[in-house]
Amino acid sequence: MKFGSQQSDLVSSHEQSVNGSFRKFTSGFVRNDLDSSPGQSLDGSFRKSNSVISTHSVSGVSSSSKYFQTSRRVYKGLKDFGREFIDQELFNQSLDDWILENYGVDQVTGEQPFLKPPFLTDELRKLDLALEGVFFQQLFRMPCSPLASKSVKEDGYHALEDFLHVIVNGLWRTFWRKSGPLPFSLCCFHHPGSKFYAIEKAISRGRLEELRGLALISKNGNNLKVHWNQVVELVLFRQNILSGNELKLSVSTICEALFYGVHILISRCLSKSRTISDDSVFIMVFDSKFGAVIKLGGDLSKLELNTGDPYQSVAHWIKCHAEVLLSSVETIWNRLGNANWGDLGTLQVLLAAFYSIVQCNGPPRKSISSLASAHSLRLQKRRIECRLAENENAKIPYQQDGYQHGEIVELDHSDNPLVKNTSHLKLRQGEILLLEDQQQGQKSFQIQESFIGGNYFLYGAISLDYPTQLLTLYVGAHPSRLEPSWEDMSLWYQVQRQTKVLNILKHQGVSSKYLPEVIASGRILHPGPCKKQTPSGRCDHPWCGTPILVTLPVGEPLSYIVARDGPFSSDDALRCCRDCLVALRSAATASVQHGDISPENIIRVFNMQGTRHKVLYIPVSWGRAVLEDRDSPAINLQFSSSHALQHGKLCPASDAESLVYLLFFVTGGRMHPQDSIESALQWREKSWATRSIQQHLGEVSPLLKAFSDYVDSLCGTPYPVDYDIWVKRLNRAVDGSGSADRGKMIEEVAMTLRLENVAESSGTSGGGT
Repeated sequence: MKFGSQQSDLVSSHEQSVNGSFRKFTSGFVRNDLDSSPGQSLDGSFRKSNSVISTHSVSGVSSSSKYFQTSRRVYKGLKDFGREFIDQELFNQSLDDWILENYGVDQVTGEQPFLKPPFLTDELRKLDLALEGVFFQQLFRMPCSPLASKSVKEDGYHALEDFLHVIVNGLWRTFWRKSGPLPFSLCCFHHPGSKFYAIEKAISRGRLEELRGLALISKNGNNLKVHWNQVVELVLFRQNILSGNELKLSVSTICEALFYGVHILISRCLSKSRTISDDSVFIMVFDSKFGAVIKLGGDLSKLELNTGDPYQSVAHWIKCHAEVLLSSVETIWNRLGNANWGDLGTLQVLLAAFYSIVQCNGPPRKSISSLASAHSLRLQKRRIECRLAENENAKIPYQQDGYQHGEIVELDHSDNPLVKNTSHLKLRQGEILLLEDQQQGQKSFQIQESFIGGNYFLYGAISLDYPTQLLTLYVGAHPSRLEPSWEDMSLWYQVQRQTKVLNILKHQGVSSKYLPEVIASGRILHPGPCKKQTPSGRCDHPWCGTPILVTLPVGEPLSYIVARDGPFSSDDALRCCRDCLVALRSAATASVQHGDISPENIIRVFNMQGTRHKVLYIPVSWGRAVLEDRDSPAINLQFSSSHALQHGKLCPASDAESLVYLLFFVTGGRMHPQDSIESALQWREKSWATRSIQQHLGEVSPLLKAFSDYVDSLCGTPYPVDYDIWVKRLNRAVDGSGSADRGKMIEEVAMTLRLENVAESSGTSGGGT
């Protein structure tokens, strides 16, 4: 009899393996006593149940599925099977030949023929970047001598417990919650089904020699009794895990890991409340120097229960129906007993622990990709620090070849590739730009990069006066080119008009960390002599009078983040909504509406304070903002409000309506390309009428659904958005705070590059509105 032949249906969930492929694992069982037919059809496939199991996959680990009660006969059969499956030596004899055939390096090809690693190198590299700045410290050193004496083995267990505690605590505080109790504990065990003990208790009872390793246990409320179905991951601790003198696992080590892995999967399947996904488990194996990770997963419904030989049955299941993944054996502790944090071995252990916690507690609040994306900013800051350390007396971090350090060189127009055949200013990394600000005088900036998307008029730059802060530098169009080119007109909105809008906000006392701030604005000082007649005039040089705007902060646009990392999580979407509403509320106090809310115009910023990484979502590109009735907003067929598309004007709720479309997009909502205003309006009318937008956002968060319903009731009306109440509700969801004042106060941003004055109006010469 097969486990599962008592059921009419087997509902399989999808688990994504680390190489991107999907394998089907049974996640639940549906009892149907009226149907005595076998669950498996003649072609070997299982019939699909009418019941639906809602699952989702996170970072290579499928979440625990909905629980379906098994029949008593199957439950008893599996429980009896687990009791009979107790002799590890018999299990080793059933599986060791298969492991020898499939594990190890092929002498001809040099590759492992079957048993593949559980993680890709790119996964480990991304985790390494995400954990930059996270402090891991093992206080108990791993003893260097082989675990022979009692005292050495005792020290080894203490070191292993400390190592695992540091890993779990670091991951939980970084990705899930920074405060509050840790929902896990570490216990030691003797054999499958044995009780769990604290290490000190096992030592005091003289049972140290019987210990096989440690288990990461998911706490079950106030219930102090621990069961094997609460095991999140298992750690085996042996005197030696290597196969002779080769840097690979011994067969007995692999067999023992699989032996315990099968027991854990069976225990999870028998659990009345499946809080941990029962389709795979990670087992770590260590000695006093080396370590490796083994992952076992499979469909237990295909396990034969009544063969008379449980060891052959499990061996057959592993060979034919399970997935066994083995990592490489790597050095974990150096000769001083310190863990090699950041090396391949510890990264494998960290990633296995991360996926195990995801199986137990669900997706993290912060993804690995989101934290890793801040690496570029940290790298840029380090590069600047290094250049300043090398040139302590230098004003300019980089030196241009062929020029004296700090010298402004006159260029011949005919030989300058930036001037030749173009009247647009296109800058390269390392070049220095001299800006003439009417209020602050001359300011020097050095180009660091051209921003994402190939926009050659938007750059990352540093001020040579304060070179540790990356800034956003906009290069506008020359005033003489505004009429013939719509592209140049767009640059006018991006630079001159945006400067005016941001200055209006500043002069009216509106300053918030959720709004960009002007650092400098003015006109470029071009190389060579300038023949302009007046300070506000222009000469015939193609750069003369080109406007520049420098703002803070710097971040990645949401369009790029979604294309790279996929849809937002519920927490990210709620935070994005809250931050944007705070920014729109701040602007509304000055009677300013953004008018161009879209994924390209919202950036994600990492506000790094020590080891904390706080994410901010900030609306940028305020050049199309509406200040008065005669102003026209931008027209975006996908994200503009219905009122803007119909009338070319904004209603009080237009920005909020555009924000709903943006949230729909970043959370994975399907937005069809629109080719006309008429088709865009038809899509909006249909989507609101069928409530497809609300239904999609409701799957992400009930609060976002409620917000979209509220916006729907305001669309096209003269009634303003009540920002205060929604910011208060979103604060409670994002930060766990019920304070009505949280996020309500307009915050003054303490910036290193604080300016006493910025240019009024456009801040540039040569035009403005």
